[in-house]
This record gives sequence, structure tokens and C-alpha cells, in this order.
Amino acid sequence: MIAQPASTSILLVEDKDSLRAVLKLALESRGHHVIEARDQPEAVAALRDGQPALVLSDLRLPNGDGIGVLRAVKELDVELPVIVMTAHGSIQDAVEAMRQGALDFLAKPVDPDHLLLLVSRALEQRRLLTDYRLLKEEAAARRGGPNIIGDSLSLRQVMTAIDRAAGTDTTVLLEGESGTGKELCARALHDHSGRANGPFVAINCAAIPENLLEAELFGYERGAFTGATQRKIGKFEVAQRGTIFLDEIGEMPLALQAKMLRAIETRRIERLGGNQPITVDVRIVAATNRMLRQAVASRQFREDLYFRLSVFPVTIPPLRERRDDIPKLAHHFVERVARDVGKKLSLSAEALAMLMEHSWPGNVRELQNAIERAVILAESDRVLPKHLNLTTQPNAIRDPWEMLDLSGSLAEVLARFQSGVEKRKLAQGLKQANGDKGRAADLLQIDFKTLTAKLRQHGLE
Repeated sequence: MIAQPASTSILLVEDKDSLRAVLKLALESRGHHVIEARDQPEAVAALRDGQPALVLSDLRLPNGDGIGVLRAVKELDVELPVIVMTAHGSIQDAVEAMRQGALDFLAKPVDPDHLLLLVSRALEQRRLLTDYRLLKEEAAARRGGPNIIGDSLSLRQVMTAIDRAAGTDTTVLLEGESGTGKELCARALHDHSGRANGPFVAINCAAIPENLLEAELFGYERGAFTGATQRKIGKFEVAQRGTIFLDEIGEMPLALQAKMLRAIETRRIERLGGNQPITVDVRIVAATNRMLRQAVASRQFREDLYFRLSVFPVTIPPLRERRDDIPKLAHHFVERVARDVGKKLSLSAEALAMLMEHSWPGNVRELQNAIERAVILAESDRVLPKHLNLTTQPNAIRDPWEMLDLSGSLAEVLARFQSGVEKRKLAQGLKQANGDKGRAADLLQIDFKTLTAKLRQHGLE
């Protein structure tokens, strides 16, 4: 029999006090910590607070049943093993429980030796699954592979779209807020494509100064400019027969957008200072946290390039729209960070409740940062709400309609909003044009005379 660590916790759900006492004694004799529950509500509460490594539950309970306990377990952790107990006449119920995710079943009267054997096997299987997952994550990290976590419907739809796009060489545009995991999705797209054995090359268009971005993308010849003492290969050439990921494409300067359009259309580039076209065989994946359609409308982004990039658009949902994924993400980050810093701790139910209530404007990246900080600060074996430092942050995003003044008649409300929106848009146009009224008129798509009249009307001159 495989020995188990003395710290293993087991949730025992049994309404008969005498049988529960016998089973508890048998489990404790092997060093296990037993958490007791008499019915489904008590079991659900114990699941949230106790974080057991295994659940042992009777199918017949006075309040609820074992199937309800099983479903609650799988909602919390799909890999948490469950062993059900049943009378000889209800074996069919046990079979049904196994169809719904139970690992095994015990027929009553329970043989303590048989029970301990099943428990030992279940805990060993749990340990092997955990080790396998950690090894898989470490291998993915070493080769730069993706680690996309979540089972929500919106995330599954994203992954389905990525799988479909991976079978083609179509240019993909990933849209979503900062921190939603656009680069992870781009890596998943590459790894699932026919180019998986080729390089994955990422470049952040917003992080490189405008005068250097072209050289980074296309490379340069010796003597192309002051300081160019030797030839440099650009990212497009580095990504040959692989994928190039253009992050924050919306920040690319207009002058460079024209050259990018030509590279996409012809699959040819020229190094700075060179005159020899170079054919490139790359898959292009772009990403943006901006509304590129609005950027096109304001002439900040080329319309022809936008249509070339958005052949297959995929929108990555913000974390607040897939809250079902927060528990799995949080437990994953706690486990990973704790391992990295040499700690052994878990996430308390109170901390998880706080994570579920937070609005996460920084999305998954903010969640990861919050967990990393909390694990470092935790002085015990559990991450508590005080370690998360989320109390000064908004707990929810208010409905913007609730903040509007809707008093008065319909005509009065419409007139008030129209005037306010018009003033804000005029101010924005002037700011984008750096005070140039002619340029502002072009951006706003109105004539110069109308612009000056409206600026005067709203006191913006």
C-alpha cells in the first residue's frame, strides 16, 4: 500500500454517527486529517473552508444527496477525487455517480481495509495528476508554449476560433483589453498550426521608438544610417517559416503602416539601406487593445491595412466577463508562485470570495500580480483577504447608464446629452490635432467653418 503524507485532509460525508466514527478512526490511523459532514449543506461548506484532497460521501443523506455533493466538488475542482458509498441495493446509483465524475464506490457495510486501499489509490492518482500538470506547465514554459487556463463559455469560443484559424495561413487580429492574454492566444495559434516547428517572433509596436521600429521589423544594411556598422536581420526574416506576432499594432506610426501593408500584400520586404526585395514566408498575427475601427475613422490607422489585418478577427473577453475562470486561475497562480518561492500554502475561501467580487480592470495580468504579492506577504499556510490588498480598488464596474442624469423630458435629456457629447468630441479632436484647427476639422469630418462655429458655441476657442 502506498504511504500518504500525514497532512492529507479527507472530507467524510456520512449521516450515521456510528459509521462516521468508525471510518474516521480508520482514516486517522493512517495519518489523515478527517473533516466531518452529515449532509450536503455541511459538505459544501466544508469544501469551501477545508480544501480536502479527497471526498468520501454516502449517496443517501438526510438533507441533499451524494450526487449533489459530487456536483459541488466538480464545480470547485474537477480533478478532486470522490469516492461514494452505497448500500448493496443501490449499486446502480453508484454507477450513475461514476458516470458523473466519481472515481470509485464502496458497498456497505464498508470494509475498513478496502476503504484504505481505495483512499490510497485515489490520493496517489491525485498526486500523479498534479505532478503531470506541473511538468507539462514547466515544459511549456521552457519551450515558450501557451498556458491558457479557463473553462468559461466565452473562453472556449475563443479557443475554438483559434483552432479553426490555426489550420490556415490567414492573418489573424486579436482584439481585447490589456492583460487579457492576447500573446498567449497568439502562441496557441502558432503551436496548433502547421508552422509549430518554426519560430514564434513577438514584437511590441508600442514599446519601440518610432525611428527604430522599422529597423526592428525589416532589418538594415551596413551604412544605412549612423551607427549601422553591420547588417542586421529584422524580425520578419527571423520569423521565416514561422509566425510573427505584432503586438499593439494600433500604435504603429502611419508612415510605417504603408510599408507594413506592402509586406503583407507582397510577402516581400526590404532592409533599410537595401534595394533587394526579400521574400518572407511568415504567418502574421496582430493584436490591439484599441478600437481600430475608431482609429480608422479618425484617420489614425490606415483602412486598407485594417482590412488586411482583420481577415479573421478574434475578441479576447475581459476577466470580468468570464468570472467562472477566476477560481481556477487563482489556484493556479497560488500553486505556481508558492512553488517558486518555496512556500506551501493555499487560497482561503474568504480570499477567493474577494477575488470573485473584484472588477479586474487589469484582467488576468492584474490577478496574477495580486496573487504573487499575496503569496509573498502570506505569513501562514493560507492566503487571506488582507494579503490581496484589493480593498482600495473598485469592487465592481458600475453600469454607465446609472451615472447619467435622466431627469426632465425626453427632448431635454437628448438636448443635454447631445451638447455634452459634442463638446467632448470637439475637445478630443483639437487635442489629437495638437491645436491645428484644419487638422481637427479633417479628423472630425466637418468643414472648417462649422468647426470654428461650434468651438465658439462651446467656449473652446
